[in-house]
Amino acid sequence: MPAVRHASFAPHVHPDTRLLILGSLPGVRSLAERRYYAHPTNQFWRLVGAVIDRPLAAMDYDARLAALRAAKVGLWDVIRTAERRSSSDSEIRDAEAQDLAALVAELPDLRMIAFNGGKAAAIGRRQLPGLDRVDVIDLPSSSAANTIGYAAKLERWRQLRQALVND
Repeated sequence: MPAVRHASFAPHVHPDTRLLILGSLPGVRSLAERRYYAHPTNQFWRLVGAVIDRPLAAMDYDARLAALRAAKVGLWDVIRTAERRSSSDSEIRDAEAQDLAALVAELPDLRMIAFNGGKAAAIGRRQLPGLDRVDVIDLPSSSAANTIGYAAKLERWRQLRQALVND
């Protein structure tokens, strides 16, 4: 299968976003459905649902996005465009990064940036300015290809709650 150039979605953020979760680039299923984390084996919606105490995986897509908005959680990807043959991050070639610094500058309430997987962290950390007021963490990928198991992932993902507590 030849490599195809894919483009990321628009960011799902609002000015009061406290937690920004950044993936690498949407997979084939997500691109086809025009929805973040559309593949049914991806554990993203279960993991984030546990973080914000909402059953996101059981909701329709618009309700999921509304629940994230209410919880002050934003989504985006670190790659604007790239070539890739499949959904695997290891297949990503010729990646053009997003302007993460510009987005972060528009989010005055931002407390934490979390990278969903190693590829997102490797590319995203290079795009960020020095951040004094924002914690930056790397998470195990929510992809089913990351075989560490849901419970182990959830233990690490629960640290996202720190960004969402009221002062």
